[in-house]
Formats: sequence, C-alpha cells, structure tokens
Amino acid sequence: MAKIKPSKGAPYARILGVGGYRPTRVVPNEVILETIESSDEWIRSRSGIETRHWASDEETVAAMSVEASGKAIADAGISAEQIGGVIVSTVSHFKQTPAVATEIADKLGTAKAAAFDISAGCAGFGYGLTLAKGMIVEGSAEYVLVIGVERLSDLTDLEDRATAFLFGDGAGAVVVGPAQEPAIGPTVWGSEGDKSETIKQTVPWTDYRDGTVEKFPAITQEGQAVFRWAVFEMAKVAQQALDAAGISADDLDVFIPHQANERIIDSMVKTLKLPEHVTVARDIRTTGNTSAASIPLAMERLLATGEAKSGDTALVIGFGAGLVYAATVVTLP
Repeated sequence: MAKIKPSKGAPYARILGVGGYRPTRVVPNEVILETIESSDEWIRSRSGIETRHWASDEETVAAMSVEASGKAIADAGISAEQIGGVIVSTVSHFKQTPAVATEIADKLGTAKAAAFDISAGCAGFGYGLTLAKGMIVEGSAEYVLVIGVERLSDLTDLEDRATAFLFGDGAGAVVVGPAQEPAIGPTVWGSEGDKSETIKQTVPWTDYRDGTVEKFPAITQEGQAVFRWAVFEMAKVAQQALDAAGISADDLDVFIPHQANERIIDSMVKTLKLPEHVTVARDIRTTGNTSAASIPLAMERLLATGEAKSGDTALVIGFGAGLVYAATVVTLP
C-alpha cells in the first residue's frame, strides 16, 4: 500500500494585513424615516445606528471587494501573485454561479488562486478565517485572502419597521499568511438550524420569478428572539473561544463582535465582564450591520484610528442567519 506524502505547511497562521471599503453614499436615519413610522431617537436607542453606507450601481460586490483586498494586500506587504486562495463570504451576490471569488481573484492579478464563495451570514468572516488558517497550515497555500462583503441595501425592505434601519453595504478583507507562533486561536463554531426561521430571506427567488409574490425578496428577522439568543448564547461561545485560546478576559486588548446591534454588544461586554482597558468595536454607529463584512471593517477602522494597534490580542465573534456562529482569538496585524 502506497503512503501519501504528508503536507508541509507553516506551523501556524496569522492575519498579516487588513483593508476595508465603504461606499461613498452615507445614509442618515432621516432617509430611513421616509418609509417607516419611527424616529431618529428610537433607531439610535434600539440599535446604536446613526448612519450607514449604501452602494451605487458601480459599487458592486466584486468592485468593493477588489478595493478592500488591494488595501489588505498592500498592508500585508506582499503582491497579489503570492495569493494562493481567495475566500469570499457573502449573501448578496445574486449570481448563483460562477463564484464572485473567481472574478475578484482575476481582477486582483493573482496567479490562478483557488477561489470560492461561502454562505455563512454574519459568521462568514470567522468561517473564512478558519478555512484560510487550515489551508496555510496544511500547505495548500502560502497566503490566503479572506473577504467579507455585502450589498444588503439590495435585500432591505424599506417598509419593514423591524429591519429597514439595520443594514448597510461594504467590504472588509484580510490577508492570512504563515507564522512561527500561534496568532489565530482555535475556532469555536457551530449552527442551530432549529432557529433558522428567526433570520431569513422572506421568500425563495423562485416565488418572485414565478410571480407568486410581487415584492422582491428581503431579509427579515424576529428581533427579540435574535437579541435573546445573541446575548445569552453567544456570550457563552465567546467565553469558550477565550478558554480554547488559553487566555482570560483580562488578557484581551480588543473585542470585535459582529456589528449587529449596539445593545447586543453592550450586553456581551457586561456578561463577559470585560475590563475597562479592553477596546470595544462600535463600528455599528456609522456603518450599520454589514453582515459578513462587519468584523473586518470594524478591525480596519480600529487600527486606522489608533484605538487598536498591531500585536494586540483580540476576541472576534460573528453570529447570524442559520443560526450560525464562529468565535476565535487573534493577534491583530
């Protein structure tokens, strides 16, 4: 019996660079109030959101991804030709095939990098990061680009009072590469499919195609159920990620949760008993909920503003439709 030659990858992996892209159009709450009966004070108190970005026709999923990825590649100090894998997490690329990752890989000038899309909602960045880490340690790529990108304005029902104010557009990207010491901890991830109805697309595309419904599909959610799940269950997952990495809340420098709702963020900070010295990402205020893009966009902003610095230890956690989740501890680039 022949023996398969063992893979020879790097001993560990780490995030080497990060980049983000936010569409040029900034949308204040006043615009949302044109189609729902609410108030700016109510939106801010319920979500923390003041503004969000909505993409133009030219700011496609691919175009935003290329912009964010170019920044991440430059930040990592490598060339696009060195990228061996491109992983894109999105739920708002409306072509079933081919994967938008292949278009992005080509436009960036990679040397025929492996490229594929994943659909894991707001946990998608964590899923992609875990896959990239595996590829590098296994040896199938030296550098992997992980992109979270959404045009959720295309899937927003502006007459739905529960969700019209939540969603924004944007792209965040990181380059993951080899490391000589641990810099991406074990991932705690999973799914709770019995709760899939709490965040979902209103109807299948086929219903719209066949004329069963006249309204274009949108994302809807059961707000209170999602809030309770995120606050109580995801705090447990976050703690498990800390435990898996062998650190405590006191060892953290930064907390970067999915930017779903500022009240959820505040509740998780309290439940985890994070010390005051821990910087907490609150990109939700001016970017809104960008699903798979929210964690890398928040990471990029913290580093750009100096609120976080290279080498800081950060806990990241994403959670959303599925319901799916992923949490890990990383060293910031």
